[in-house]
Amino acid sequence: MSVPTAEGPGDPHRTPARRALVAGSVGNFIEWYEFGAYGYFATVFAANFFGGGTGDGTESLIKTYASFALAFFFRPMGAALFGRIGDRFGRRPALVLALLLMTGSTTAIGLLPTYATLGAAAPWMLTSVRVLQGLSAGGEFGGAVSLMTESAPQGRRGLYGAWQSFTVALGLLAGAGLAAGAAAVLGERALYDWGWRVPFLLALPLGLVALWLRLRLDETPAFRRTSRTGTGPRGSPAAPGEAFRSVVTGIGRIMGWSAAGYTFLVVLPAYLQNTLGATFQEALTAAVLANVGFALTILPAGVLSDRVGRRPVMLTGAGLVVLLAFPLLWTVRSGSTPTVAKGLVVLLAGAVVGLMAGPGPAMLAEMFPTRVRCTGSGLAYSLANAVFAGCAGLIITELVKHTGSADIPAYYTAVTCAISAVALLTLRGDDHRRALRD
Repeated sequence: MSVPTAEGPGDPHRTPARRALVAGSVGNFIEWYEFGAYGYFATVFAANFFGGGTGDGTESLIKTYASFALAFFFRPMGAALFGRIGDRFGRRPALVLALLLMTGSTTAIGLLPTYATLGAAAPWMLTSVRVLQGLSAGGEFGGAVSLMTESAPQGRRGLYGAWQSFTVALGLLAGAGLAAGAAAVLGERALYDWGWRVPFLLALPLGLVALWLRLRLDETPAFRRTSRTGTGPRGSPAAPGEAFRSVVTGIGRIMGWSAAGYTFLVVLPAYLQNTLGATFQEALTAAVLANVGFALTILPAGVLSDRVGRRPVMLTGAGLVVLLAFPLLWTVRSGSTPTVAKGLVVLLAGAVVGLMAGPGPAMLAEMFPTRVRCTGSGLAYSLANAVFAGCAGLIITELVKHTGSADIPAYYTAVTCAISAVALLTLRGDDHRRALRD
């Protein structure tokens, strides 16, 4: 049975669209599985690579998050490099190269010697590998989202784009689940000694499966069409000024998603341990619940955005974070709140972020023409994540240390989402109905 695409008559078979969806999603899963694992093992890395076992635990955690943030600041370089490859030579080669780099660098983390073995060189080696991961992760988003949205059937671009965010949730859940499982089975001593390596070594077989899927990909109809016409129907590349404004606007629209997502989904475990005295197991359980809530709302939010538009769904998510950030944090922090209630609150926090993450990829894809979509959407996403997600752990930990205020995560998420809400008001209400621009 024929399935029309958002660009016209499209491919007469369902298989290419589904294959694009699976191949695009699986790379995102691996990327965020690894980034999540690093965040969930932040206290383990602090002890093993940054001297946390012999010095100030907070200082070591700050150094761990500094390494985490540094990788994010290489993401824009990766977005520019792999985005250029994707826009000029095709989505497939860009996604294959990004996957190879991500798989190799992630596996390498599981093989690195620790501070006890190598001394001061150990954190530098870890940070160097993180830089390679940042480059590959920067190229992943633009290529994957371009592939998914350009392959989407008519009226389902929001849903197809939402799969990018959904596999982010699955990756974070897998990282948290493996970390929690390892802690339960091995105990904290074995986990700190060697068990932390296992989740990173698993990236190798996962990466090989993803590589097989991506090597079977066809190029999207939109890319093939613009390749035949050179620069598209309008006959000239996008003006640099217009592209720059679109990237800046995109950053504003998703900065709240980036900040709240990382704060609630990744930074929360270390915050609960370091600031509130929770055990490793308790902190990871909270992370799993937050990511379950996140996963539950992403695809429904993408579907809803195909019906009512990206703007109302994403505005609802940003507005709810502004309203609920402080009550959510106070509930989690309260000693008198029942454990079940705390679990539901953490679940709700993740669900609210999913309202922004579901329509977000399609919204960014719709902002850029096909000939610069990989680069433009990748730069907007990676720059927003570098500043507001990659630095979330570092900013929150430093501010809590210097101010003594346990409310810092609420301030951070509320302010960034308020700014995003203003930027989202500039979205046109009918963007979800328009064809992607060439």
